[in-house]
Amino acid sequence: MSVRVAVTGAGGRMGRELIEAAADREDVSVAFAVNRSATGPVAGSEVHDAADLPALLADRDPDALIDFTGPESSVEYVSACAEAGVPAVVGTTGFTDEGAEALTAAAETVPVLRASNFSRGIAALRGAVREAVGTLPGYDVEVTETHHDGKRDAPSGTALTLVGDVERERPDLTARRHGREGDAPRSPEEIGVHARRAGDVAGEHEVLLAGDDETLELTHRAGSRRIFAAGALDAAAWVAGREAGEYDFTEVLE
Repeated sequence: MSVRVAVTGAGGRMGRELIEAAADREDVSVAFAVNRSATGPVAGSEVHDAADLPALLADRDPDALIDFTGPESSVEYVSACAEAGVPAVVGTTGFTDEGAEALTAAAETVPVLRASNFSRGIAALRGAVREAVGTLPGYDVEVTETHHDGKRDAPSGTALTLVGDVERERPDLTARRHGREGDAPRSPEEIGVHARRAGDVAGEHEVLLAGDDETLELTHRAGSRRIFAAGALDAAAWVAGREAGEYDFTEVLE
């Protein structure tokens, strides 16, 4: 039997991608979809008012909910999942400390799987970055990300995840430098972090390591949002029926 998922933000880029991707799979189906503004059917799925989410969770009893909306709405939706006993998969980024704490609180009641990126390629990139940074001590490190012009949070959640990976391998790098302007020579303890917004770019992330006589560039480019949708649907199928707690996409891949 297929895993039945609820999709929030059905009128947005990722919401539509999730519904369309689910329509092409046999192991996952859409129980219902919601959006804050009126939206017509997507890939054959009717889109309901997001205000009706609690009632829909109770009536339709989905196996999991997938959310790629915004920090405030995501907290609201995951809290509703906790009330209804429905597992949640969260791809939203840019949470405040209070928002992240709310997700942790929800995970005391239901499984909450949260990731800054659901691409298998990004998972491979993270492993390569950790290995490279550990192998090249003392090298300068710069992280650059590019996304579509509508993305709100900067740097992206994925870029911040990569920066965190670097910092764990290089505890001597203690300062994050977000862009440069004017008289701004590099200091030994910094990581450069740069965000670009342009067009309809699905997502590009580059980690540059540079020594005195060589450079190494590790790059991932997403050709479309379909890869993120596929990973999130895999995560929903994996988390359905699990015990309450916080989970990560790496556990799905393992």
